[in-house]
Amino acid sequence: MKKLLILVVFLIVAPRISAQQERAITTAVPFLTIAADARASGMGDMGVATSFDAYSQQWNPAKYAFATQKMGVGVSYTPYLETIVNDVSLLNATFYNKLNDRSAFAFGLRYFGLGEIELRQTIDQEATLVKPNEFALDGSYSLKLSQSFSMAVAGRFISSNLRFQDGTQDSQAANAFAVDVAGFYRSPEIAYSNFDGRWRLGFNISNIGGSLQYDEGGQQNFLPTNLKVGTGFDFIFDQDNVLAINTEFNKLLVPTPRDFNGDGQITSEDNDEYQNISFFSGIFESFGDAPDGFSEELKEITWALGTEYRFREAFMLRGGYFNESAEKGARKYFTLGAGFKYKSAQIDLSYLFSTSQVKNPLENTLRFSLTFNFGEEFLND
Repeated sequence: MKKLLILVVFLIVAPRISAQQERAITTAVPFLTIAADARASGMGDMGVATSFDAYSQQWNPAKYAFATQKMGVGVSYTPYLETIVNDVSLLNATFYNKLNDRSAFAFGLRYFGLGEIELRQTIDQEATLVKPNEFALDGSYSLKLSQSFSMAVAGRFISSNLRFQDGTQDSQAANAFAVDVAGFYRSPEIAYSNFDGRWRLGFNISNIGGSLQYDEGGQQNFLPTNLKVGTGFDFIFDQDNVLAINTEFNKLLVPTPRDFNGDGQITSEDNDEYQNISFFSGIFESFGDAPDGFSEELKEITWALGTEYRFREAFMLRGGYFNESAEKGARKYFTLGAGFKYKSAQIDLSYLFSTSQVKNPLENTLRFSLTFNFGEEFLND
């Protein structure tokens, strides 16, 4: 009964729920793929090539080398499944410090609390209260390799505590380590006929690491290794008015579930063979292992469009759209967001409207972020 309850909880909170699609790719710790800050989530859940902010740790830590102030702190709160429960949420905190004009380091913590659950073997038994949770603790270092291009590496410790003591087995959390490799390009300001402009490009290969395993000798679960690439352009109309247009593409570098023995269905034997794929081999296989070939590989790529208007760097309006194939998860939604800055403090809000037949766990949810930037200023021109 306990194992069933934990399984139900895990399935409820996973952002990719698809009862009909056998080829939808699922991974362990899916909370790592949730946009953890209100600025990114206001632009369609993107951030690999947007301008720098304190929350770059999740999206592209190479952006920290272009920070405009010495250091900053950001905290975010995201309610999850708010229409069903009120104690499931994602908390995010980041800190960055710029060492000099060329380099910076940062730390981040993401904590996903699944609320309080009552466990009983029988209806009249006294309940045992448990609080399943998952978290990731990471650090990064970024360095400018030129005035316009930077790269970063990040390390991450991941813990997933979804099992509990039942008297016959331990309740240790499943743990794993992962790394990120990222790059960011920001062009100098370019003078066009009626405005100035600036190009941005970014990539991040995140969560490269071994699998999570909850039972000794049991099933191994792939981490959500992911490739993000994106581009953006800033329309700088004058010193007070800037409009940024961004686009981003994502692909999970995880093998596609498939029929290995060719009997027309995915069986337990196929799942066993799938589990034997190493994470390193899986990264390369993920580019060409879809059963229906290239057309299905394209369906495994999600894309997003986002825009941000900034007025005097004090007021921001944002909007975005995220799209995923109906066969690979069916997440489709619009987002809206706003930001307000006063001196060193900034607050950001975002809201999501689902356009898919599959209900989104973040639908009709208001997300919050609070940022403080302070210290020496850097021009980064």
